[in-house]
Amino acid sequence: MNFRILGRTGLRISDISFGAWGIGGNLWHGSDDRESVRALHRAADLGVNFFDTALVYGDGHSEKLVGAFVKERKERIYIATKIPPKNGRWPAKHGSRLADVFPSAHIVRSTEESLRNLGVERIDVQQFHVWNDDWTDLPEWYDAVTRLRSEGKIRYFGISINDHQPANALRLIESGKCDTVQVIYNIFDQLAERELFPACRQRNVGVIVRVPFDEGALTGSITPASTFPDGDFRKSYFRGNRTLMVVEHVDKLRPLLGKEAATMPELALRFCLHHDAVSTVIPGMRTVHHVESNCAISDGRRLSEQMLIALRNHAWEKNFYA
Repeated sequence: MNFRILGRTGLRISDISFGAWGIGGNLWHGSDDRESVRALHRAADLGVNFFDTALVYGDGHSEKLVGAFVKERKERIYIATKIPPKNGRWPAKHGSRLADVFPSAHIVRSTEESLRNLGVERIDVQQFHVWNDDWTDLPEWYDAVTRLRSEGKIRYFGISINDHQPANALRLIESGKCDTVQVIYNIFDQLAERELFPACRQRNVGVIVRVPFDEGALTGSITPASTFPDGDFRKSYFRGNRTLMVVEHVDKLRPLLGKEAATMPELALRFCLHHDAVSTVIPGMRTVHHVESNCAISDGRRLSEQMLIALRNHAWEKNFYA
């Protein structure tokens, strides 16, 4: 396992880490708790030491699975979780009021609930699950975060940036009030490279990359016949003719497979890891197979400049979340 430093936190974390949305079992169907627990332990066996979850994942179920797993491990495991918006709206809309999304009492109450779910005394990285940069200078949220730190309930603070809006965190980064940011970054969505990554490097803010496979599109397993059950997030994400669009774009990538990356998932992860601003990538992992195939990419090998130039041509500015 290869390790990187999570910005100014100084935490030495695995560059492939565990995204625990899928094991929560609500918007991603097909998870099995017994297999999820095996996957968590297999990840730790392979050197993964950073696990990202959220209070909203399965209404706390993901946190409870992660917490129970951590109690059984002897090595140091770092846990990141997230406070959901009080109004239940993802992403945070432009002009939304902080009082409706992250009032102080909600920040404290959510953190304490996550502590109970996880069974720990302190959360290593507590994050807001949405963000609006207009809130940067408002004291209410920062006072609550500062209080939680002073009470020893959280160690570091970060945000999960709204989908496809990497520039919607630049004021916060400049303010010095956050230690980490979590952002969508993959072969199709390369926007974070423009302004966010340089800002994070300048301010030594840790970068957690999410959605490296574009919700499964970049695994190469999506076909025109792919279907998903009712209630599964992917049924909406890949609705209409979107599976056809994905197949078209992925097929254009396939000629790049070979010596540098044998499979689409490998190419997708190696692309995310090539950038020095990236501290870790958190692919969703629900099975031992997912864990083993993803962790195999953590060998420190970088894509060539020629490959990166080729991948630049595959950026695809679309928003399937809309």
